[in-house]
Order: sequence, then structure tokens, then C-alpha cells
Amino acid sequence: MKGGTVGVRLLLVDDGEYRTLDIQVPATALDRYERLIDLLQEEPEVLKTTYIDFARLCTAQLVES
Repeated sequence: MKGGTVGVRLLLVDDGEYRTLDIQVPATALDRYERLIDLLQEEPEVLKTTYIDFARLCTAQLVES
């Protein structure tokens, strides 16, 4: 995959309510991780720019543009 970013949609549960949050991750990072959850938990570029409460995370999926 080439440079740039790709969208990831997170589904979070917050006090019984579901909400979505769209974030951008480096496209090149997708090749370095077998699972998307690993990318979200370990990728330094994501960790620098985004806080994700993994206790509230239900799903994460790539967003087709």
C-alpha cells in the first residue's frame, strides 16, 4: 500500500449508547500489522495523535473512500 492515510471507523459504547468515531491512520502501517486492533494499539503515529479507550471499543473497520 502506498503513502497517505486510510479511514478507520470505530464503534464505541458509552454509558449504554453506541457512537462512531472516524479516524485516519497511515496507509503504510496496514502492511506492518496483521490485525487492525494491533495497529491501533501499537502504531506510534496513531498513539501520538489519537486516544482510544479500548475498554469501550466494540469494533474497528476500514472505511472505503
